[in-house]
Amino acid sequence: MDGFNLRHLVLAVALSTSMGAAFAATSNDFVDKAAAGGIAEIETSRLALEKSQSADIKEFANMMITDHGKANDELASIAKKNDIEVPDSTTLVKQAKEKILDMRDESFDAAYANNQVKAHEEAIELFTKEANTVTDDKAKGATELKGFAQKMLPGLQKHLDMAKKLQAAHPSK
Repeated sequence: MDGFNLRHLVLAVALSTSMGAAFAATSNDFVDKAAAGGIAEIETSRLALEKSQSADIKEFANMMITDHGKANDELASIAKKNDIEVPDSTTLVKQAKEKILDMRDESFDAAYANNQVKAHEEAIELFTKEANTVTDDKAKGATELKGFAQKMLPGLQKHLDMAKKLQAAHPSK
């Protein structure tokens, strides 16, 4: 992998792991982390379409772009309706560039599959916490965001299951 491709992979992995492990209970934090994760899924999947030669990886990447694009649009709509600011992709790219990553010696397909498993595990944790939150109707969009999280969880679980199958089909070397 040449330096240019490696930089793109590092950026893509940083984007998809930008959700982080610490989850706060506010609506703004959920929106920030969910938007970051969704944008990261789309960006890493676009890179997979460019770099992978595997039909299963490309099929999964196309599904990620479609599904996370729709989810991001719905989240943005809920946020806008409730005056909650959504971070833009420029901010997320800047954050990703600031991250230091532990890159392993593995193929792009293996790195993408491993990254998708990790990203979806983190997303499920984030969305489960939001779905189980006791809402304060006074908080901006809290009830709608809780409903959004509950609605998205089955799809995220499906994505995780599929990502685990990709991981098994494209093991790290």
